[in-house]
Amino acid sequence: MKKTIYALILPLVVVSGLVFANRDSKIDTTQKPAANTLGAAAAKTEREQWEATAEGIKFRTWQASPEGIKVLDGAAKIREQLSSYSNMEAVITSLTLPPGSRLGFGIMASINGTEYILQFDADKPQLEQLRTLRVNDKIIIRSHFVSYAPKYAYPIISGDYVEKDNKLIFKRNPRKGGC
Repeated sequence: MKKTIYALILPLVVVSGLVFANRDSKIDTTQKPAANTLGAAAAKTEREQWEATAEGIKFRTWQASPEGIKVLDGAAKIREQLSSYSNMEAVITSLTLPPGSRLGFGIMASINGTEYILQFDADKPQLEQLRTLRVNDKIIIRSHFVSYAPKYAYPIISGDYVEKDNKLIFKRNPRKGGC
């Protein structure tokens, strides 16, 4: 008799456990915030609204100015190397950023005759290795991203990888808890 009761209760416990486990996972997935992805039309509308603001007008004016065109051309020159994450040979031209910069640690470098700001998101030990660089040093850079802003007269490359004389000097640490 006891064996029969245990035989009936055991499947009941297993099935109810599965039901509650499935219920918990459904609750967890519904409680996660949905990614804020905009459709192409919504993104275009949002961009048009921003362009109508004073900041958007100022940015468009800068883009059409000779200084803005120079910066955008510099960013376009290296776009292919950035998308393929290939090596770019650079020569360090300055160990300091232009006055008024708020980019953190960075250096100025020339790639194929065009000046760029190399900005690094680095930890303290990594900064020490970067501080060993000197003006006119030839380095190899890899990056995925270039940006620009009206405040700066140079395109800004986010440094992911730097090597000098075939020795790794800097490699960006992946962000914790995300992409």
